[in-house]
Formats: sequence, structure tokens, C-alpha cells
Amino acid sequence: MSRSAHPAGPRHADVLPEGHYAAPPTDLNALDSKVWAQTVTRDADGVVIVGGIDVKTLAEQHGTPAYILDEADFRARARAWRTAFGHDADVFYAGKAFLSRAVVRWLDEEGLNLDVCSGGELATALSAGMPAERIAFHGNNKSGDEIERAVAAGVGRIVLDSFQEIVRVAHIAQSLGKRQRVQIRVTVGVEAHTHEFIATAHEDQKFGIPLAGGQAAEAVRRALQLDGLELIGIHSHIGSQIFDMSGFEVAAHRVVGLLKDVRDEHGVELPEIDLGGGLGIAYTSDDDPREPHEIAKALTEIVTRECDAAKLRTPRISVEPGRAIVGPTAFTLYEVGTIKPLDGLRTYVSVDGGMSDNIRTALYDAEYSVALVSRTSEAEPMLARVVGKHCESGDIVVKDAFLPGDLAPGDLIAVPATGAYCRSMASNYNHVLRPPVVAVNDGESRVIVRRETEEDLLRLDVG
Repeated sequence: MSRSAHPAGPRHADVLPEGHYAAPPTDLNALDSKVWAQTVTRDADGVVIVGGIDVKTLAEQHGTPAYILDEADFRARARAWRTAFGHDADVFYAGKAFLSRAVVRWLDEEGLNLDVCSGGELATALSAGMPAERIAFHGNNKSGDEIERAVAAGVGRIVLDSFQEIVRVAHIAQSLGKRQRVQIRVTVGVEAHTHEFIATAHEDQKFGIPLAGGQAAEAVRRALQLDGLELIGIHSHIGSQIFDMSGFEVAAHRVVGLLKDVRDEHGVELPEIDLGGGLGIAYTSDDDPREPHEIAKALTEIVTRECDAAKLRTPRISVEPGRAIVGPTAFTLYEVGTIKPLDGLRTYVSVDGGMSDNIRTALYDAEYSVALVSRTSEAEPMLARVVGKHCESGDIVVKDAFLPGDLAPGDLIAVPATGAYCRSMASNYNHVLRPPVVAVNDGESRVIVRRETEEDLLRLDVG
């Protein structure tokens, strides 16, 4: 079927039952710079170029689906965070967003530290040469083996998440003849304005030790008494994909209050405070994230003001951006397969990936943008839902977006801002192979995480 003959779905937002969609965009070929990596452009034929390479070439060389990561953009964002906070603060990249050995090397070269939350992430960091003293180790249920590996390697800090872990880390450190630097993660009772599954500072959840009822104060007492631990500060993380700074202000006020109580009771001024990460990025044109220098200024002013009021020396601040660095640097490149118009509703556009390479829409009700990237189109917009190839009705990549009405099988479309959590949370559901991560820079592409093969799947199946 030719593109012009393709039966399109509904053309206007007002036919959608929910009735909350704005008018279709006037130019479907335009690329909003907020949601795409910095080097993304279109050539004269409308083919999207990233890092000096067009997506048709990338699809031919690496196949689809594929995560396409702009190395120059990643490095620029990492430098922006490092520059914004300066040398009097620490920036730890949150490895859970996306981690590979290439990324670890980029972080090391750009002067960032790294936080990890599993033995596998720690192994990746160490194997790529990240100095252990610049690694922080998180997690609410670290195993004894993981703690021993971290302490033996000399990680710069372990973030303690429970009373049991305080004793466990102290015992392991003493058995290795070491004194481990630690922070205590506290939950400060802040309700961050984000999805309930990624809000992490209210009391009723698995992370941290609550300030309420004096539990965090008791954790400090125990940590200070143990010879195997050097308590260097307090850690707080209020959630993810946050745009409103007011939550950080409340969190800083309460954490500084704990620091004041520690000083008054123990005569000790803890030298560090970690405010975590969670700063949001633009997934759609409606999102309006802050720049790193704005965030740095706001957080520094908040902590300084609270410490001045408590007559405390201002501690060294740490932050942990992950999504804010890697999220915007990548997009997922798909090939269009089946197109199914539903009269009066929308058109379902199936791609060669789905929830196995991006679970966030199904898990968090996340919203994404999408664009036709292998050509331009002057066709009228159609309301589309981009779905995957899995045997699951919830296999949705982009819930509702406008795509050209002449979209056809074989076209390439791309979903931007998929650098964070998509590859990290990818699965083999339906035994679908996980896509590669392809780094592009200065007209060259290279695979930094290869595509899985059927041999990889069968190698694990020892039955």
C-alpha cells in the first residue's frame, strides 16, 4: 500500500473520548530541542541526524530497535553539573539510570563521582577504572558479600539504610581491618510531587530511617559508637522526576535540624549532606526542567540559609543526578510495522520493540514524545498510540501522540529522552532480545552495549 493510500485514523483531538488533547501541532516535522539531544537535526530530506550520522545509516548498521546515545551531549550535561556545583560540592552520577563501562569512563574523564546500588553496578564501575574512593554504594538490602566487596575495594562511602545495616557494615569493616566512611539515609516525611512509585521520602516506604519518632537520631548514636564506621553525614532523597524545588527546601530544613541535634547531643558537626537527585527532565514539550546552575544555586542557598539559622558550619553538599544527565542524551529508534486505524478513536502504530525496551509507560504511566525521523511529511496529523510487539495489552510506548497520516510500515520513528531507565529496566519478556546502546559522536558510531542474541538467551537456559 502506498503512503498516500494508507487509511489514516482520526485527524483531530476532539474525537478522542477523553477530550483533553490540544489541537494537533502545526508542524509535525519540527523537533522540540527540550526533548532531543543537542546534536539532533534534520537534513534537507527530513532525515534526522545525531552526532553527525543519519538515522537511516544507524538503522542499517545496527538494526532496530536501538538506543542511540549522543556522547557529546552526555559529556556536556555532565560538565554542566560539575561546573554548576564547583569544587566545594560533589556530583555523583546515579548509575541506576544507565550504566556501562563507556559511561563510567566518560564520568571519570569529566570529573564526576558515581553512585551504585548493587554488586553488578559496583563491578561495572571498578572494571572500567572508576577510582573506588569516588564511588558511593546505595541500597536498602545490601548483601554481606556486596558490603564486603565494597569495603575491600575502598569505596568512598556506603549509605546506611537500616539499623541492621549499621551493625553489618561496622562488623565487616572491622573484620577487614578498615574504618568505613558512611552516611545515614533518612526519610524526612516530604511528599514529593511525583508518581507514588518514585516518591521516596515519605515514611511508608522501604528506603531510609525515619526522622519521625527519633529513629534517625538513634541511628546516628549507634553509628558514632562503632569503631568500624566513620560517620561523615546525612543522606536524603525525596523522589524522582521532580520540578518543584519546595520539597528540597523542606527536606533540607529537616536534615539540618537533625545535624543541629547531633551537634547539641554529641558535640559533633557532621561535615556532609547529600540531597540526592531526582531532578526532572523534559519528556514532552509540556515539561520545563531547570538548568543545573539554577538547581545548584537554589540548593546551595537553601542549605546555607538553614545552617546559618541553626548556627552550623555549612556542610559539603552532594547531589546525585542520573536521569538529568543521561535521560535527554538518547532516543530509541524503531521501525514501524503494523498500522491499525480504529475509526473514531485513534490509530495503533506497532513498532519492533515495546515494553521490553521501555517499561516506564506501563509501570509509571510515563508520557513520551515521538517523531517520524526517516523523512518529512506534509500529511495531516493523525492521533496515534505507539505500541510494541508483546502479547500484552499494556504494551504501550507512547500513549497518545500525533504522527503524520501517511505513516507506513518501514518508516523509522524515534522516541526521545529514553537514556534513563529504559535500557536499565529492559527485559526479555516474550524472549525478545534487548536492544544495543549505540554511542554517536563526530560522525562515528560505536556499540557500547551490544544487542542480545538468541545464543545469549539459550546459553542461560541450562535445562
